[in-house]
Amino acid sequence: MSDQARWKATVYVGGLAPMVNAASLHAAFLPFGEIADVSLPKPEGPNSTELHRGFGYIEFEDPEDTKDAIDNMEGAELFGKVIKVSAAKPPKNVNEGLGSKTALWEQEGWLAENAVSEEDKMAADRAKTGADDAPYDPMQGLEGLDVAGPKPA
Repeated sequence: MSDQARWKATVYVGGLAPMVNAASLHAAFLPFGEIADVSLPKPEGPNSTELHRGFGYIEFEDPEDTKDAIDNMEGAELFGKVIKVSAAKPPKNVNEGLGSKTALWEQEGWLAENAVSEEDKMAADRAKTGADDAPYDPMQGLEGLDVAGPKPA
């Protein structure tokens, strides 16, 4: 199964109680379809006593099973805590987007999405100013504002 297909068959489960383990998570989601993998990311700190970071991922054999799992388990209670269940999102590439060590405009996808030709910029400017009229005068319409105070009646 490709990575893209695997993420479509995976659900995110958040708000997990500290005592939840892979076996209990597997048992809770087994009624919705065959489970290929259960993952509970470990805490990043070396001295942490936590078993997981409070969330996990469940990969089903069939992507259609994710819909049933989300519909039935979203907002359900597991070990005394209400859990959040949604479709999993693929991890971001560390070399793309904000937080990358590469400048945003040098990234492959950014330029393709945000590139605008000079011809398009000039056409947009002409449309804003009213086609090919005289250049915009920012002082136009301010003739009567040279006198301070209330307007005479």
